[in-house]
Amino acid sequence: MTPTRRALLAGIPAAWSAAPVLALPTKVRVGLAGLDGHPGEVSGPIAKLPDVELAAICDPDPKTVARYARSAVAAKARQYSDWRQMLDKEKLDVVGVCNANSDHAAAILECLGRGLHVIAEKPVATEEADLDKLDKAVRSSKARFTSILPMRLSPPYLKLKEIVASGELGEVIQIDSQKSYQVSDTRPAWFYKRATYGGTMAWIGIHMIDLWIATTGHDFTEAFGFQNHIGFPDTGDTENVTATVFRMDNGGVALLRMDYLRPKGGKSHGDDRLRLAGTKGIAEYMAATGVTLVTGSRAEKFAELPAARSVFADFLDHIYNGKPEPISWKEIERGHRIALRARDAMEKGRPVKL
Repeated sequence: MTPTRRALLAGIPAAWSAAPVLALPTKVRVGLAGLDGHPGEVSGPIAKLPDVELAAICDPDPKTVARYARSAVAAKARQYSDWRQMLDKEKLDVVGVCNANSDHAAAILECLGRGLHVIAEKPVATEEADLDKLDKAVRSSKARFTSILPMRLSPPYLKLKEIVASGELGEVIQIDSQKSYQVSDTRPAWFYKRATYGGTMAWIGIHMIDLWIATTGHDFTEAFGFQNHIGFPDTGDTENVTATVFRMDNGGVALLRMDYLRPKGGKSHGDDRLRLAGTKGIAEYMAATGVTLVTGSRAEKFAELPAARSVFADFLDHIYNGKPEPISWKEIERGHRIALRARDAMEKGRPVKL
């Protein structure tokens, strides 16, 4: 039997499994407020974090809790159906927020208000009003915050960032990107309703927007596009076809196309692609070809890539060992602001300023 997406996400992210053990100066108790999305980005690395304990897990679906508790890292974690009750009863240091998208902001605000460090599933908010509240809370809290945006720390995209920083591309003036996924009718009910899902741009588009910011350092000023849900009646409101164009802050153009049309027979759940075209060359990544570079003086496919990193491990290293934070709040907030406004542009049928 093919494992479910949730079961796969419960394990150690494969690219980080060979990373060295990270020591912390104190014991750290972690709780998971929800088991949707990518909780494995929090629980998985704990195998390489001997000073970290997954103390509690929470989800309103008892079957999901029971399934997650079968993993070795969660076997001793106390189980809850309500994250507020978990926060009241457990003495935690860090909370991973992985509940329904529309409930992320409330849980994050509550944790920060209690002085708990937070690593939250994206989108951290599904509406700008809630993003404004988070902005105020994160800036004023002594607790630290980050978001589960692991693509920016994966080897291919770290390599693209290196290439841009080297100057070999000149000035990046065109970005072309894709996120294509298999459709699924087995996700929780909130995933198929716009009010709780928040839109495909907010759910998966934020990954690519974050990559644009991380790899190029550019901002984006305007967006317009189209989206729709066609066929697949079992997947409700979830937009399964989108195309969006963004104006870059240097006058360039960025394109993002997304779909839930990848056939089940594909070798992977998703097919992500990123092409950065500059005044001196072009670098791109897709699984079929790897990371490639073409300039006026050379063409290369890179066999060696940077080591994979974990957002959660880097976050703990930042909190307890004083290392640089994996993603700044400024970048998280800006990426989400762009994604939410781009979604609104498609829903309202008119260009929006970002």
